[in-house]
Amino acid sequence: MVGYAEPDADALFVRLADEAYALGAAETADTYLNIDAMASAAVRAHADAVHPGYGFLAETADFAQAVIDAGLVWVGPKPETIRVLGSKVAARRIAAEVGVPMTPGTTQPVRDAAEVVEFAREHGLPIAIKAVYGGGSRGLKVVHEPDEVAAAFESAMHEAEVAFGNGDCFVERFLARPRHVEVQVLGDQFGTVLAVGTRDCSLQRRNQKLIEEAPAPFLATETVRELERAAVAICSRAHYESAGTVEFLVDDGTMSFMEVNTRIQVEHPVTEAVTGVDLVAAQLAIAEGTPVEAVPGLEPGVTPEPRGHAMEFRINAEDPSLGFVPFPGIVESLQVPTGPGIRFDSGVAAGDSISSRYDSMIAKLIVKAPTRAECLRRAERALAELHIHGVPTVVPFDKAVLESTDFGAGADWRVDDDVSNADFRVYTRWIEEELLPNLPAKTLEDWRRAGERTMGERSGEAASVEKLGGSGRQARHAWIACFVRLDDGLRRRHGARRQPRSGAG
Repeated sequence: MVGYAEPDADALFVRLADEAYALGAAETADTYLNIDAMASAAVRAHADAVHPGYGFLAETADFAQAVIDAGLVWVGPKPETIRVLGSKVAARRIAAEVGVPMTPGTTQPVRDAAEVVEFAREHGLPIAIKAVYGGGSRGLKVVHEPDEVAAAFESAMHEAEVAFGNGDCFVERFLARPRHVEVQVLGDQFGTVLAVGTRDCSLQRRNQKLIEEAPAPFLATETVRELERAAVAICSRAHYESAGTVEFLVDDGTMSFMEVNTRIQVEHPVTEAVTGVDLVAAQLAIAEGTPVEAVPGLEPGVTPEPRGHAMEFRINAEDPSLGFVPFPGIVESLQVPTGPGIRFDSGVAAGDSISSRYDSMIAKLIVKAPTRAECLRRAERALAELHIHGVPTVVPFDKAVLESTDFGAGADWRVDDDVSNADFRVYTRWIEEELLPNLPAKTLEDWRRAGERTMGERSGEAASVEKLGGSGRQARHAWIACFVRLDDGLRRRHGARRQPRSGAG
């Protein structure tokens, strides 16, 4: 069951839902970000539980508390855990307490630019000014010169205030060429936390992930084990329940804790693909009181060994030839790849319209194969088979990444090789600093022409859906909260009400 905003009345997620409940407004602030509206819709739906998904209010402690106060089960970590780990400075303090390595940084919000300058004098430049409650690069500023501090600090505070309602910022030493490696964890109500596996999410543009893979390749076994140990230690100290992700920067074998995402991640399917653990089913089971070791695919105290390799490609409605500008429009046709090891999670169908009011991600392509080399080849074929007409997408960019020797290096790597690979040169700013500046002019022209072919007669128009006449069904991919009815055993354990079913509104 789902709640929906007025523009999404005919969206794919609404059409697929068993029941859908109108939230009574159009704007995101009045619907998907409105705690009272979402909690009230769940009660109106006679739901027993709320799964927060991975967008909007998913990491909002007040929403979790509102769901619990309404007598429903919250499928996620406790509100107090979300609050503690949602503060990056509080999370850093926990990491320090359990001995997790970190780059130098403040453990309290900085008061003014002078304090930032003093930190830079002590620890050197470059530094990163980050929003305490931030994410997705909002409220993040990198400073390379002392005279940039004041403007960067003011800008970071302003962005954080606008995006998160809190302008507090902290400072840490900036790593220039790190990899982004994260650990998937599952925790239960009995204090047990297990690491489920690693993912590499270094392929980012402006700190927005584009391609992810599991397990994280080209890491020594001792580095992987240390990452998993650190993730479990942090989440155990925070009394973590449900699925979560602990993110690190890894540079030349050294690691630095970044943050904890207190929700299921967009990229969770790659971990599911290589471990066989259904993470969403695990969340529901843990909410029901199941010990984490009883989750299918898991054993007491053991991280499952990955079987094969998987990659996820975020399919965004953006034109890479125009600086990845988002492109609203209508999906006139959609042909998805098929075959062994191919999974396509889509928020759109042919005829759906893509609005500028939401994130530009419209689908995810997940590819699995026995080895990384085979995964790369299978991904090339799958991207070649994927055809979306009506809006440009990042697919031409994805193909260019697969052709790069920096990314494809050591393609014959296996998880048990226990070696790093000097030819694997991808890091968090590799796209901006290495790939895009060195692309041949012909490639950029090919991207432009591909966009024109995709757009058909509307090539070159960055038109809104309204400009296109408003035709087509509204589409979105961000996983909003789902309302769940549960079995009698779960109701008894959590004191949830048995309510009569009623029709959808």
